[in-house]
Amino acid sequence: MRHNKAGKRLGRTTSHRIAMYRNMVTSFLNHERITTTDVKAKELRSIAEKMITLGKKGDLHAMRQAASYIRDKKVVTKLFTAIAPRYAERAGGYTRIIKLGIRPGDNAPLSVIELVEEELKAPKGAAKKKAEVKKAAPKAAAQATAAKVEDTPAVEAAEPAEEEIVAQPAAVVDPAEECEAKAD
Repeated sequence: MRHNKAGKRLGRTTSHRIAMYRNMVTSFLNHERITTTDVKAKELRSIAEKMITLGKKGDLHAMRQAASYIRDKKVVTKLFTAIAPRYAERAGGYTRIIKLGIRPGDNAPLSVIELVEEELKAPKGAAKKKAEVKKAAPKAAAQATAAKVEDTPAVEAAEPAEEEIVAQPAAVVDPAEECEAKAD
């Protein structure tokens, strides 16, 4: 029994599994999105989030720890300079797993694992300013429209040429009124 044993074995030896995770994390941080099976994506998520947390620390020790796991030095640099600063204000949850369906060859369930894009957060005082702008917006729009009307030159109303005359649609007649008219 595997009581208190974390992680999936995935039918691989320990060394093969560790090497696979290291390669997957390197590819994931390099491309910021990869397609893999559901189980591998779920296992990769915890490792990738640990690497991003190391990147957020930003000190030399964290950089060396990340470099000991990630295979490519350029990816380590990207992690510490580009990826980790994006999530400086976020307390975890840096990845998203989206299920794609079944792979035709072996019926394996596929998923896409990708980095979550950081939402832009407005400062605390911005909500109050936004409400004030919303209240003033109709007045400003009305003033802008009035200014445009005043600035535009007057256009003389001209009779439409014979080619421009458009047939008017037939008047809509209520069926009940039509029946009453026939009955009279």
